[in-house]
Amino acid sequence: MTELDELIIRISQNFPQDGAELTIEQARAIIREINEFLYTNYEGIGFTQYDRNLEYFSSFHKYWEMHHREILNIQTDRAQCEKVADALHDVFVRTNGNAFTTVYDTYGLSMEEVCKIRLLTANQDFRGSRSFGDLVEIYRADNSVFDLQYIYDNPEDFIKNIGITELSQSDKRIQYAKNIAKFFIDNQCEPYAIIDKYNRDVVAFKNALTSLFAGYGNKKADMFIRDMVILGAWTDVINFENINVASDVNTIKVALRTGILRSAIPLVSSFIDIFCYQYGYTDDMNARAWREVWSIWREKYPTESIDSPCMLDYFIYNVVGRQFCKEILYVFQGDTCDHRFAWHSSRNKTCQVCYQQGTRGAKAHVVMKKMPCLDDEGYIAICNTQYVRENNANPNFTECPFRSICTENQTVFLMPPKSISIEGQTGWRSAYTRKRNGGGGLMA
Repeated sequence: MTELDELIIRISQNFPQDGAELTIEQARAIIREINEFLYTNYEGIGFTQYDRNLEYFSSFHKYWEMHHREILNIQTDRAQCEKVADALHDVFVRTNGNAFTTVYDTYGLSMEEVCKIRLLTANQDFRGSRSFGDLVEIYRADNSVFDLQYIYDNPEDFIKNIGITELSQSDKRIQYAKNIAKFFIDNQCEPYAIIDKYNRDVVAFKNALTSLFAGYGNKKADMFIRDMVILGAWTDVINFENINVASDVNTIKVALRTGILRSAIPLVSSFIDIFCYQYGYTDDMNARAWREVWSIWREKYPTESIDSPCMLDYFIYNVVGRQFCKEILYVFQGDTCDHRFAWHSSRNKTCQVCYQQGTRGAKAHVVMKKMPCLDDEGYIAICNTQYVRENNANPNFTECPFRSICTENQTVFLMPPKSISIEGQTGWRSAYTRKRNGGGGLMA
């Protein structure tokens, strides 16, 4: 009998008879059972597979660790992957491949400088971060801020100097800064040259980087490697094709909505996903799904494809995920007229129909916001996204390349998982409580 079976039995003992309404005593008992099942542990509960020295959070945590995969049953849909591969190939042709070879402005820095700044700061990109442009200004004002030995000796000063002391989890940030500096000091090289220590094998480098307690998991390591290769900082590398899409909420969101990734039930709340088992599972399956898309694309169009699935990442997360796949189309109603129209900005205060007809000063207000893929006038929003404005050489880019795939698949509103930190000051490790003690939980 599983922990869930036992819960159902205990709750059923408090059900009213003959369809009567719950008494307050019965409700009280049921709520206590649910709370204890989900959020309290007890002597002898056992230890997690995540950390053999760490007790299970609760009976549910024990059950969830063992059964989350079979409950969610996340699968890759090859038929949908092929549709997405065809759509991405079309983007490649229309943009001459530029959609997949653009990352960020390097502000005229050398590749050695870009590599150093990114490797020493990308691990700090959580719960807020500094833009690369901000970091470049700090570097140009005083490049000694990024001296490896100084960072190792004074990690608190480094966090202060790059302007992230007000962000959360400063103890973790300080340790990350110290450990990443130590990595290069131990290897006796600057960040730019670290790839040579691993015979220019990006997978070997990634494995070394992610083994440190330095803030580099798969996502950040994959993103960093992608950037270094696309920018040309690292050339003649091997195993680049084995670097995955850097999985995050945006690439997962697009995977769910296009249907290349399917789960047996909608993904559960992070409050249920104790110790982030769902998030880790979804993250892994998301990377596999995008790799399947890339493999199909490369097989069908070998001369018009990209060199690695990680090159999908920037376009998928930054363009589609962050710019297109959002409620950015606003429907307005005229204040004193019958005009109803779509617009790309909620800050608009004018009836644009009256304005086009020559009437000045007519006001309008927002009555709803929509995703552009769900409205025939969605092009109004798409054409005013940053990506399309900055790439006006592609005037026909008037809709999300996955519009027909998502709407036919009827998965437009599927949401990606969220994660509660395991290690953070207000994460799962700090939320324990014992039965009969009460309390526990997370704080904002």
